Amino acid sequence: MSDFKAEICFIRRNRTPYGGAEKYLARLSNTLTEQGYTHSLIHSRLPNFLPSFLRAMLFNLGVCLQKGQRFYFSLERISCPDIYRAGDGVHRQFLLSKNKRFNLLNPVYLYLERRCFRNARRIIANSMMVRNDIIRHYKIDFDKISVIYSGVELDIDNSLAGSVRQELSIDPSTRIILFVGSGFVRKGVSEMLHLLAKLDRDFFAIIVGKDKHLQRYVVLSEQLGLAGKVKFVGPVRDIDRYYVDSDILMLPARYEPFSNVVLEAMRGGNAVITTRQNGAAEVLQDELLMDNSADEKILPALQKLLDQPDYLAKTKQQNLDTVREFSIEKNARETLALIEATMKESGQ
Repeated sequence: MSDFKAEICFIRRNRTPYGGAEKYLARLSNTLTEQGYTHSLIHSRLPNFLPSFLRAMLFNLGVCLQKGQRFYFSLERISCPDIYRAGDGVHRQFLLSKNKRFNLLNPVYLYLERRCFRNARRIIANSMMVRNDIIRHYKIDFDKISVIYSGVELDIDNSLAGSVRQELSIDPSTRIILFVGSGFVRKGVSEMLHLLAKLDRDFFAIIVGKDKHLQRYVVLSEQLGLAGKVKFVGPVRDIDRYYVDSDILMLPARYEPFSNVVLEAMRGGNAVITTRQNGAAEVLQDELLMDNSADEKILPALQKLLDQPDYLAKTKQQNLDTVREFSIEKNARETLALIEATMKESGQ
């Protein structure tokens, strides 16, 4: 049971059930409640018709004006956090990975990010990659940044196995390659489709997630000759049944601080292929890492997973063994220890 003097507030603007940070916060909040820690969640109440850059500015202004003696654990770039968890990575680094189009949200994020990193008492990075990006771009003290990897609930309902194959009429002998993520440009869906088009193998790919230009990707898959091999299912709430039916998660992201999807897929018994620009690469086998989202050198390893059942089974088992070290309970313990240490330092 908590004996903290100050009220702990977890801050995240969005309420979407599909975002990785939002799912992480929900898991952490549930764990803290089970352990008897009182806390509150602060989300934005600003109307969506306001432009995104203005919502970011107004949200920051509102939460900082109302802070008082409360202890802010923020998952959002704000200028007044006690602890900032950089689960969204470093925006300055992200901008290096995307097309240079002017968007007012970018200078606002860069302004808030600089103030957030400098004003936070402590910073949590969810990968070594993110910690190094923070230090490189903002010259933040190494000792101010703690690396606490993401955590997931390790239990999964294996009785769900077979439901997706049956629903989509996929033959039991066909290997399933899964993609999970929203925002298809950053997550590398176009690059993934081009790579899959070069595979002369039997497989079926399922694309889970939302994107405002989803139909363009459907058309692209048809143009690449993948119409009968790729299915776009949109965002789903029952994601576990896709994990237990799939064999390989492929996430050729251009930039990903640490994808929770990787841990979820490992827990579901999948081999995982992703890029070195994903912080989750730090817990995966080197031979299944891509140098970039369009890296064709990954094709022999992907073909080996599809062709060799023993190699696929061994990789799946390695991931199941590894993911046991990344429970949400472990994450909560490490996070609470940092909260307690930070509050004691500040006399809260």
